[in-house]
Amino acid sequence: MSLIVDIRKNFPAFELDVAFEAENETLGLLGASGCGKSLTLRCIAGLETPDEGRIVVAGTTFYDSGQGINLTAQQRKTALLFQNYMLFPNLTVAENIAAGISRKTPKDEVHAIISEQLTRFGLEGFGKRYPIRLSGGQQQRVALARMLAARPAILMLDEPFSALDSHLKASLELDLLDLFDSFDGTIVYVSHDIDEAFRFCDRIAVIDRGTIAEIAPPESILEHPTSYATLRVSGVKNISQVRRIGPHKVEALDWGFELTCAQEVVSDAGFLGVRASFFEVADGQQENVFDCTVSRIVDSRFERTVVLRPKVAAKSAPETAAPTTLQWRFNWVDHNPGVPLYRGAHLRIHIPPSRIHLINN
Repeated sequence: MSLIVDIRKNFPAFELDVAFEAENETLGLLGASGCGKSLTLRCIAGLETPDEGRIVVAGTTFYDSGQGINLTAQQRKTALLFQNYMLFPNLTVAENIAAGISRKTPKDEVHAIISEQLTRFGLEGFGKRYPIRLSGGQQQRVALARMLAARPAILMLDEPFSALDSHLKASLELDLLDLFDSFDGTIVYVSHDIDEAFRFCDRIAVIDRGTIAEIAPPESILEHPTSYATLRVSGVKNISQVRRIGPHKVEALDWGFELTCAQEVVSDAGFLGVRASFFEVADGQQENVFDCTVSRIVDSRFERTVVLRPKVAAKSAPETAAPTTLQWRFNWVDHNPGVPLYRGAHLRIHIPPSRIHLINN
């Protein structure tokens, strides 16, 4: 394995306990803020020390509590790109790139590496500029160039697009994909955005409150989630507790009606999830049809989100609880103009049995 991580670190109100392995691939760490994604990267890079465990990168043991091994951050051949890029403001672009190169490297080789990275990231002519004179996108390119110049055994990126606007993000994503294709080693990519993780990662590890809920290829994360945490971070907007009432039938306790599922319902089924785009307008006598009222309509450039309030009151919810609502989302192009959509409109909505995700307790 190119990367082996099996570590634990305790804080007064939080415990990190993660174990995973990766080959020469891009592994995404996906989860909500504060779940332990960035902390895991910092432990690999040597910026944080676990309480116990083991970290091995490309055959080199970075940390092993049992053997008393704990290489310094400088001794570890890692490259970690932070959200704010961490450029040295008093150094030029060329000097920032050189900062990642070993001091034992001959000067002519250093110049060649700097020139190579300036060309790779379209920064020719910027070598003598200081970071303050660069745009956010240019600063990120310099940070990426510095990472590669260090010839690291592993690349780690911590939400690299969080500080960029959508136009710059779209452009730099293509640069990053080219970079990933050319890098021979493990890449660990931290994100809280499922779409971003889907575009970049070969596999995704969903982290929930310091532990890994599941690891799978992006398609499996989207199509066959196996944990409640995965439902949430993968963008499922409609989630309900369930009670098994048959081999393929459940009661959605938060919604107040019964549903037939294509997936077999096991005895410890705990939740179901339905993506907002999976709802359909009922056509004739179908199973899994419920009556609802349009509560709110929210439009974006290409999509419309319709907030629905089921007419059946949820049996499990206390009388003081906020009324349950569901979200239906569709592309403007796909919408049938004959369907009445306005606040207060009555609709019959169909949930296809094959579109229901069942999660065990």
